[in-house]
Amino acid sequence: MATVNENFLKLKAGYLFPEISRRVRSFQAKNPDAKIISLGIGDVTQPLPAAVIKAMKKAVDDLADARTFHGYGPEQGYDFLIEAIIENDFKSNRVDLDNDEVFISDGAKCDTGNIQEIFGLDNIVAVTDPVYPVYVDTNVMAGRTGPADKTGQYEKIVYMPCTEQNNFIPDLPNVPVDIIYLCFPNNPTGAVAARETLKRWVDFARKKKAVILFDAAYEAFITDSCFPHSIYEIEGANDVAIEFRSFSKTAGFTGVRCAFTVVPKQLKAYTKDGRAVGVNPLWNRRHCTKFNGASYISQVAAAATYTAEGKKQVRRIIDVYMGNAALIREALTKLGYKVYGGINAPYLWVKTPDSSSSWDFFDRLLQKANVVVTPGAGFGPSGEGYFRLSAFAKPDDVKEALQHFANSV
Repeated sequence: MATVNENFLKLKAGYLFPEISRRVRSFQAKNPDAKIISLGIGDVTQPLPAAVIKAMKKAVDDLADARTFHGYGPEQGYDFLIEAIIENDFKSNRVDLDNDEVFISDGAKCDTGNIQEIFGLDNIVAVTDPVYPVYVDTNVMAGRTGPADKTGQYEKIVYMPCTEQNNFIPDLPNVPVDIIYLCFPNNPTGAVAARETLKRWVDFARKKKAVILFDAAYEAFITDSCFPHSIYEIEGANDVAIEFRSFSKTAGFTGVRCAFTVVPKQLKAYTKDGRAVGVNPLWNRRHCTKFNGASYISQVAAAATYTAEGKKQVRRIIDVYMGNAALIREALTKLGYKVYGGINAPYLWVKTPDSSSSWDFFDRLLQKANVVVTPGAGFGPSGEGYFRLSAFAKPDDVKEALQHFANSV
């Protein structure tokens, strides 16, 4: 008799974004002529940069010629991309890394979900609330948690509320934790962590021998120089932090798939009897066992974002999205909404009017304005009473959606 991993049965009925899609499909079926505009799911809309397209075409030509053909590449990624990453993303911020500390992958979602495999099931995990659901659900699947309560929070996970009162920056936990998920600029709230905030977390992790899993997928949207782009800009972070980054939202790679994770060689975790073990070799072993590497074409494309033309073109894309964010923030503020985020981050976190629940407001906005947002409750109990807006839509759609907002209030 084949049995299932019963940890999957602990998961709540539906992942947030499929539930949004289900409700939108149901509304569209009943209202086939309605033009629905999505400001909800954070998929990109701008085409790939010209430098990327050119590089991809060259890479395809390479694969058509026996002299330049590439089959299996290094599981950790090609050096030409790793070296470009180190030079442009880290050395420019006075962070020194070795090639074997950078691992190329096909997505930060995959990496943030898979990284928990190399840690023991008895670790106590801390997450922000609201939280990107992948961090929680993958730990549930692994068996690191108990069942969920009525609010959707799981036993054995420490939830750190992010509210208006703490400016959506979590306080240090007052109970023992071993693995800490942090995301800045934050998805979903759009909050950004100052240098002193990250220093507090690094110092805490060093003292407690904890590991920080730092999701920096949106760092390219930071324009204010007072905010660090990498946790490794903080002294001592190499001892306690793993950092995740992605080309998805910056260069439009949601359909191309390329990302990377940094695992410093000095980072240690511990056996049950207290023996220190390097985390880098463990991730390397897992990576080589379960992954054959991102495609040659996608890695060539990613490397093109670091060329002079590529940098300019990527910046233009980011400017489009941040222009959307500024427009949304200004328009909704004028309409009387309380808006957070949207500065140094592509997400806006908005309070629902009249104390409406997140899902009730989602349904009302869909029906009255034909606009899709993401209900804050889908990110955790502290998200109730808020909704998330994404700046990744087309500018004309953003303007039309905001007009619909204005007509529906």
